[in-house]
Amino acid sequence: MKEVGTRARAAARLIARASTGEKNAALFALADVIMAEATTILEANALDLRAARDAKLDEALVERLELNPSRVAAMADGVRQVAALPDPIGEMFDLKMRPSGIQVGKMRVPLGVVGIIYESRPNVTADAAALCLKSGNACVLRGGSEAMHSNQAIARCISRALKSAGLPSDAVQVVDTTDRAAVAAMLAMPEAIDVVIPRGGKGLVAFVSEHAKVPVIKHLDGNCHVYVDQEADLDKAVSIAVNAKTQRYGTCNTMETLLIDAPIAARLLELLAPIYSGHDVELRGCERTRQILPQAKAAKAEDWDTEYLAPILAVKIVNGIDDAMDHIARHGSAHTDAIVTENYTKARRFLREVDSSSVMVNASTRFADGYEYGLGAEIGISTDKFHARGPVGLEGLTSVKWVVLGDGNVR
Repeated sequence: MKEVGTRARAAARLIARASTGEKNAALFALADVIMAEATTILEANALDLRAARDAKLDEALVERLELNPSRVAAMADGVRQVAALPDPIGEMFDLKMRPSGIQVGKMRVPLGVVGIIYESRPNVTADAAALCLKSGNACVLRGGSEAMHSNQAIARCISRALKSAGLPSDAVQVVDTTDRAAVAAMLAMPEAIDVVIPRGGKGLVAFVSEHAKVPVIKHLDGNCHVYVDQEADLDKAVSIAVNAKTQRYGTCNTMETLLIDAPIAARLLELLAPIYSGHDVELRGCERTRQILPQAKAAKAEDWDTEYLAPILAVKIVNGIDDAMDHIARHGSAHTDAIVTENYTKARRFLREVDSSSVMVNASTRFADGYEYGLGAEIGISTDKFHARGPVGLEGLTSVKWVVLGDGNVR
């Protein structure tokens, strides 16, 4: 790992000075190679899926692990989207003339070497490589053992693309060992790695946060809420509540708790219950919910704090917006929370007072995503407040330095 880090540090200087054209050429080449090698990637993924099922891994993890032709095509498309984004490196902004005659401003620069430790999703290998490359960073990628075959197949595509564009292949290194000691080594290499980004379950993120000797950009979990206010449009509420839960279960921006204002609870639950039943979603409700829907299971205290990543939904009836925001403050994970209401004042209050990385009005929590925010592929969704918050795209992988422009000025 020290050798990997040394090569990454050397490559970081080269990739930092690469032109936008050179970086884009590598990205377009990567997208083309991924599509050309789609069959090979899917064959490698099949090996990982077979091993995961034999090991009886959690179904949500298996779902995130699985690739298919459309997901491979989406991976390539994501790389092309990153190529199409403006290059942030070298941008100067906030230039101001000082009384001394100098101009003072900031310039956007790469972070250097980014270490990314992730589980399950093999598409992260391509997404992370593309984002780090476009933002002028070298990266060291350590995927989970469950996706080893998939990740190495994608890594070979990345190496081919970098070489074809005349860029150093060490700019993107995918660690080829399943030994967990490699993770510990990455966390203890501040001389080689500038920041670590963990993507995975609570156990992984907690381990990285506890042991890292380098800065960490992280999110622990996605316990997301939708609050339906008594002044909501019920058609919108039903559409949002169904989409936020059922569009995909194994994602961090999936709704896990539905909060309903008491005056409309009976009507809304009558509309939602058969739809959720059709999707085989298990409802776990508070006592007032179960008075309306006796078939719902009784929610336990831990249900309000659980990221299910499964067709399970906690439902609670609340007494207005303050009760809803209090619940979110106590049980939320500062990821994504939404309000459904036609009341402008309440919507503004919710936006201002709910302290999450994404706060939404009349929209599904499933929109909390780099693609949907126009960032291209994302490196993850940060629930920290420093250095980046929410979906981390290109700008989240940069820093700034002060620049001073003068003409022989002296103090």
